[in-house]
Amino acid sequence: MNTMRAERLQETLYSERLPNGLTVYVLPKYGFQKTYATFSTKYGSIDNHFRVEGKEEVRVPDGIAHFLEHKMFEQPNGSDVFAQFAAQGASANAFTSFDRTVYLFSATDQIHRNLETLLDFVQTPHFTDENVEKEKGIITQEIQMYRDNPDWRVYYGLLEAIYHVHPARIDIAGTVESIRGITKDLLYTCYHTFYHPENMQLFVVGGVQPEQILQLVRDNQAKKSYPPQGRIERYFPEEPASVREAEHRIALPVPMPKCLIGFKESYADSSAGSPMERELETRLLFDILFSTSSDLYQKLYDERLITDQFGYEYNAYADHGYSAIGGETRDPHKLVERLREELARIAERGIAAEDFERCRKKRIGGYLRLFNSPETIANEFTKYSFKGMNFLLDVLPFYENVTLERIETRLREHFRWEFSAVSIVSGDSR
Repeated sequence: MNTMRAERLQETLYSERLPNGLTVYVLPKYGFQKTYATFSTKYGSIDNHFRVEGKEEVRVPDGIAHFLEHKMFEQPNGSDVFAQFAAQGASANAFTSFDRTVYLFSATDQIHRNLETLLDFVQTPHFTDENVEKEKGIITQEIQMYRDNPDWRVYYGLLEAIYHVHPARIDIAGTVESIRGITKDLLYTCYHTFYHPENMQLFVVGGVQPEQILQLVRDNQAKKSYPPQGRIERYFPEEPASVREAEHRIALPVPMPKCLIGFKESYADSSAGSPMERELETRLLFDILFSTSSDLYQKLYDERLITDQFGYEYNAYADHGYSAIGGETRDPHKLVERLREELARIAERGIAAEDFERCRKKRIGGYLRLFNSPETIANEFTKYSFKGMNFLLDVLPFYENVTLERIETRLREHFRWEFSAVSIVSGDSR
């Protein structure tokens, strides 16, 4: 058992890599009643073309990672996993993102039983021709339901505008057409590739004893057989540097148009390090520019170009990254015009040192508050780990050492209008 001590946080993280390759992390939070656990695989919706070392390349339909997540809750004995967790006083769930799939539970009692349940159901696949066909109908309804959601449509409309061929442009659930091609055999292929312990992490945080948790996991995994697996190679199509289209419009009945402006990251010109470092830098930059305390936000609000639903995000991955900025607006094109003018003005004059310091300290404070939430700790740790950073050890030093010059460099790197796109949902398609 290894220990990592974060003195500034007064936290100690315990970890161990088991013989089968599974990495286990335990963060005790003495005095906390709730325990939260995540069992995660580095496998998401964009991983649809891959090869395991020593085997042939495989291409699978879009949406299969999400489909697989759904099917994992169906057990060979017909038991209801959610009901089992509920009977043990736990709340369970799962989600699939672009780059990971996470199974989780939270509980205040019977932690060991719930942890055994989590490990066992995720490591017991049960796919049949019949249950796969049944699931296609369920997920088809889910996909069709989101087609009527304006927030969902404006977001994926932006990704469709930004990317020519990268799978990030495809809904995580896939399409009605793509999921028709999913079969039992393809599910097993994806499962045995990406759900091998070498590609997974278990994270447990809460009022637990680290040695007891680690011993439980050691004993559980020792009962299961996993032959060593070679390295997983992921293949992505060659994505042009340009955006696919400058503007993407969707007609839906909404009381006010929705507009998102996005910038496609050009990694070749970026001086940032890991994807997570790039993400931290850009999120700090966006706080400075777009938070409710910024001059730019106040100007746009006073001009009635944004509402209090205005938001922003930035996401970086190993091979791609993008931003999304916007919300409801009475005049999408005027909003884009004003953003362009104001960002050019800020880039020319520079960022005020006091704005940088205020937002940097706000980020540090927000990070420290996260350690009161077991759910946030577990989910953030896995996300950061899969992107090359340690959430416990690397984030605070990053914010303490980041410079105004570095953030101004990100300002010039990211806001390149030749790599921007706009997605609009409004009552008409014009």
